[in-house]
Amino acid sequence: MVVTRMSCSTVNKYLLQPVLFLLFAIMLSACEPLPSDTHMQQIKQRGVLRVGTLNTPVSYLYEGEQLSGLDYELAIAFAERLDVKLDMSPALSIDELFKELDTGNIDLIAAGLTLTPERANKYRSAPPFYEVAQTLVYRTGSKKPRKFEDIDAPVLVLKSSAHEEFLTQLKSEHPHLSLQAIDEEDPAELLKQVEDSEASYALVNDVVLARSQRYYPNLAEGFSLENKEPVAWLLKKNIDDSLYAALIEYIGEQHQAGVVAKLEEKYFGHIKRFDFVDTRSFLRAAENVLPDYKALFEKYQTEEFDWILLAATSYQESHWKPNAKSRTGVRGMMMLTNNTAKMMGVKNRVDAEESVRGGAKYLTYILSRIPDSIDEDEKIWFALASYNLGFGHVMDARRLARSLGKDQDNWSDVKDILPLLQRKKWHQKTRYGYARGGEAKHYVNNIRQYQESLTWLVRKQARDKLFEQQLALHPWVELSESLTAPNSTLTDETTTADKKPVTEEKPSAAKGNKEPSASKKPSASKEPSAGKEPSASKKPSAGKKPSATKAPVADEKPIKKEPGDKQSDTEASATVETPANSTPSAKSLDTPN
Repeated sequence: MVVTRMSCSTVNKYLLQPVLFLLFAIMLSACEPLPSDTHMQQIKQRGVLRVGTLNTPVSYLYEGEQLSGLDYELAIAFAERLDVKLDMSPALSIDELFKELDTGNIDLIAAGLTLTPERANKYRSAPPFYEVAQTLVYRTGSKKPRKFEDIDAPVLVLKSSAHEEFLTQLKSEHPHLSLQAIDEEDPAELLKQVEDSEASYALVNDVVLARSQRYYPNLAEGFSLENKEPVAWLLKKNIDDSLYAALIEYIGEQHQAGVVAKLEEKYFGHIKRFDFVDTRSFLRAAENVLPDYKALFEKYQTEEFDWILLAATSYQESHWKPNAKSRTGVRGMMMLTNNTAKMMGVKNRVDAEESVRGGAKYLTYILSRIPDSIDEDEKIWFALASYNLGFGHVMDARRLARSLGKDQDNWSDVKDILPLLQRKKWHQKTRYGYARGGEAKHYVNNIRQYQESLTWLVRKQARDKLFEQQLALHPWVELSESLTAPNSTLTDETTTADKKPVTEEKPSAAKGNKEPSASKKPSASKEPSAGKEPSASKKPSAGKKPSATKAPVADEKPIKKEPGDKQSDTEASATVETPANSTPSAKSLDTPN
C-alpha cells in the first residue's frame, strides 16, 4: 500500500473545516480590527518566506545544481505567488524543526509530516496534500509479523515522529511493545539497519517503504494500519490568520487545478509495483556490468536525457547486453529496429557505442515531437512510451483519454488508458489500431524505478569514495569519531556535509548555482520568477498555471508514420533473449512522518 490520492469529497472535507473557521474569524474582525502588522505583511516587508523542511527526496533534496522535492516545488510556487523569495532550510531533526517554528525563526513547516492528534493540539494545519499509512517493516527471510502481537523485538522509529507518538500510546494496549527512537532527520538510517539485519523492525509510512525498496530490496511490509493520516504543512497557532488564509486559497487551487495530482505522479507514481528479484538483479548489474558502459552513456547524454536515464532505458531494453535480440528483430544495447538505425545513422546495431548514440538521438527526436501542452517534466514519460510503442499509438491513447473525460496532457491519466489499445472495443476507434499498451505502461514504470535505484547507487558510491579519501587523510580522527559518535555512521542518504553547513550565500534554484562545499547548507533562496523548476531548464509542475481549456488535438505536432516508429515490428522490444540463468526485467529517504 502506498500514497493515497484523496478524492474530491475527501479534499473538500479537509478544505471545508478551515474555511468555516476563517469565516468565523472574519466575523470577529468586524468587532475588533486586526493588528495592522499581520504575519503576511511581515513576510511581504521582509521579502522572504521562511520555510522549514527535512532533507528527504520527497520533501527537499539538493543535488549539484538542482533542488527538488514535492514540498519544495509547492513552496517555491507559493513564494512566487506572494511575490517574495523562498528561504527553505532543512533542519537536522524533527525536534529541531518544531523548535524553529516555535521560536518564530520560520513561518511554516513543509516537510511531509502527518497531522497527528498531538500536533493538531499544538499547531495549525494547512489543508492536506495526500494521505499515508503507517507501515511496519521487516527483513525478508525472517518471520513476517502480521499483527502487533507478533512483534518480538524493539521497533525503530524517528524521534518525535508520528510513529513514536502512535507506539507510545499503543503500549497501554500492548505492554510487550518496545520502541527505539533515533534522533535523525531521515528514515533512511532506520531502514538501513533493518536491511543490514542490525534491527528487526522499523515503523515508517508506506511511501518511505515503497521508495526504499528500490535500493534496499530485502525490506518488506509486515502490515499497515488501516487508518490513513493526512500529510500537511504546519503553522503556529498563536498568530493571526493572514498566512493561514493565503495557504487555504493556494492549496485549494492546486488541488482543483490538478497540480497536486501531477506532483504525486512525479514522486509516487512509479513505486506501486515492486519486484524483489528484478530490483536485486538490477542493483547487481549496476555494480558489475554498468561500469563497462558508463562512459558511453555519459558521452551521449543530452540535456533532456542524462546518462542515468539513458542507462536505465538501456537496461530495460537489453539488460546492457550489446548482442541482445528480441523475437521481433530489434537488436543492441538500445534495441533499435533496422529502420530506426538507418534513420539515426547507425550502421552496426550490435556495436555498443553506435547503439547508445542512436538511441539517445532517437529519444531526443521523439521528445521534440511531444505536444507543448504537456508539462516539461512529463514529456519524458510520453517520449519513453513512444520509444517502446510508437509515437502514433501514444497519440491515440491521448485522444482516447480525452474522449473518456481524462486529461490528455497528464501522464497519470494517459498511462492508465494505454492498456485499452489492446482491446478491440477501443483500438478499432483509433487511427493506428492495436498496440500492446499495457507493456508500454510497465516499460515506463520500470525505467523510472531503475532511474531512482541508479541515482541512489551513484550518490552512495560518491559518498563512499569521499569517506575513503577523508579516512586516508585523517585516519585517526575519522576512526575516533566513528567509534565515539552514536550517530556517526555514514548513511546512504545523508552525510555530515549535508547536515551542518554554514553559508553566507544560500544556493538558489536558479540556473548556474554551484554545488555547496562541505561547509555550506543546502538551503533554497530564490527570486520570484515566472515559475521555473529547481532544474535550470525546466518549469515546475507546481508553478505552471493550467489553461482553462484543453488544447485540441490540433496542438499535436504533425503525426506521420516515421520509419523509426515502433508500431508493428517492435511492440515487444522490452522482451530480450537472455541466457537461462539470467533474470529478465519484470516490466531518502522520504517523508519522515
